[in-house]
Amino acid sequence: MKDTQNTDTNEVAIAVKGLHKDFLLPHQRKTSLKQAFVSIGKKNYKTRQRVLDGVDFEIKKGEFFGIVGRNGGGKSTLLKILAGVYFPTKGTVDINGELTPFIELGVGFNPELSGRDNIFLNGALLGFSRKEMEAMYDEIVAFSELEQFMDQKLKNYSSGMQVRLAFSIAIKAHNDILIFDEVLAVGDEAFQRKCLDVFEQYKANKQTVILVTHDMETVRQFCSRAMLINKGKIAEIGDPRKVAQIYSRLNQESIDSATEATNAKDKDANIQITTYTTEDKKKSSFDAGETIRAKLSWQPIPDLAHVVVNIYKQSGEHITGFRYSIKDASRSHVWLNMTPNINTGKYYFIVQGVSKQNRAINEQRGAEFSVTGTYVKGIKEWSGLVSVDHAWDEKA
Repeated sequence: MKDTQNTDTNEVAIAVKGLHKDFLLPHQRKTSLKQAFVSIGKKNYKTRQRVLDGVDFEIKKGEFFGIVGRNGGGKSTLLKILAGVYFPTKGTVDINGELTPFIELGVGFNPELSGRDNIFLNGALLGFSRKEMEAMYDEIVAFSELEQFMDQKLKNYSSGMQVRLAFSIAIKAHNDILIFDEVLAVGDEAFQRKCLDVFEQYKANKQTVILVTHDMETVRQFCSRAMLINKGKIAEIGDPRKVAQIYSRLNQESIDSATEATNAKDKDANIQITTYTTEDKKKSSFDAGETIRAKLSWQPIPDLAHVVVNIYKQSGEHITGFRYSIKDASRSHVWLNMTPNINTGKYYFIVQGVSKQNRAINEQRGAEFSVTGTYVKGIKEWSGLVSVDHAWDEKA
């Protein structure tokens, strides 16, 4: 999909046209002198892997632009081309202004130097003078909340501490365009909130920012536009809410495939449960509030009088349970129609046979399914694990 936005050239921060990137992958990798010697004279065949395939888009000055996509989709390669690390196989990238990429926070750190020395080292890499870094030093340390660790060598820092220090330095850059790649993936909740506060300031100040993240809530909250890259192509570009929705659906398709493969293993169980839509089509993911038709079937089991179905969250919480009493001994299946007013996540059934003496005959784990949304008309009407029937009464 091409970016169809019409933009004045003077308003464009980045213009990407017809971008392709290929890598040549050798069939054989020589990891020792012996392998290299034995392979002398043999032709080393290579496979061409296309990572980006005709990418076109523009980013306006002052935009907070999100880039999302599944791992292996081409995001990292695109960022490295924008940063000048890679050269495109074909196509052009025009950048109008100075660009600072924070693709890997902490690149340029020296583990043998102290936190203090690394601040000045990273500042120099960003183009700041010693005097400028001295003026900013206290503010950087305060933001990182690492005052007591400044004299320790960086190799003694945890990965989270290193990211906090790197981000605290990075936000001091004042170039025209800033690129952040997964800066919220590491760090505790309190530090992530501080990062989001910085993003709020960037957005208010009309700073041009490119944010790469797997967090769709951040995309919806901050991005003025967003782009989804899938298999080297632009799958969607524009409204960040729509992009986030398509990305989540793309991830869900992968989850559904894995769920269906897991459910297929239960086909020989004595008691089976399979989920369907109201049109009786097999399905393993549903929106909250969508009706699930679950077919419960069983093979002949002596003295079977009841069948019990329990639903558990993948993390182990018991959600609810149902009991069906068998009145006709010749019956071998029954349909359960239910509305899963439960929060997003993955769930599974536990099915059990019960005898006339109320003794458990057979218990086994049944099918898995996912609930993918708790939003109705864009408004979340409840929070927590389940929705409880309720009504508001405004009488005095």
